[in-house]
Amino acid sequence: MTEEIIISGFGGQGVLSMGKILAYSGLVQGQEVSWMPSYGPEQRGGTANVTVILSNQRISSPVLNTYDTAIVLNQPSLDKFEPLVKPGGTLIFDGNGLHRLPVRTDINLYQINATEYAYANNSSKTINMIILGGLLKIRPIVEIENVLKGLKKTLPPRHHHLLPLNEQAIHTGMDLIMPYAV
Repeated sequence: MTEEIIISGFGGQGVLSMGKILAYSGLVQGQEVSWMPSYGPEQRGGTANVTVILSNQRISSPVLNTYDTAIVLNQPSLDKFEPLVKPGGTLIFDGNGLHRLPVRTDINLYQINATEYAYANNSSKTINMIILGGLLKIRPIVEIENVLKGLKKTLPPRHHHLLPLNEQAIHTGMDLIMPYAV
């Protein structure tokens, strides 16, 4: 099993931390892992993406031209990465702020309204965990208990009191994700 994933959005949306948590989760699960972030000089508001590869075999290169799964959180990310999802692959998107929705019919499309849900429930810091929960529902590539261990590893100890909130967000994402038909 090898899963090649791109997660992309604006800086400040938790894209890089979502990728890091996913990578740590794979390590805890005994998988081979690659985590390669890419972002501009802007701290917030610029584009950011991260490539994560999880595999039960050695990973030959972290550089990819196509992806099994793409998670896109803004229009520039959808425009750039929708064409790069392998036929039969998966694209997950948050419709917040998109003016054009996905159009491909040869991939599996899923919408998750994580931003809308998080803001309606005063939990904007959990958007990335909601989306990660959605991913894990349709692509159970790591077990949730390993995600929680990965989350604990990446969060500074002063934020460990937020672990239950993040676990709840993961389960919320599993409930929110829905197939999208073109």
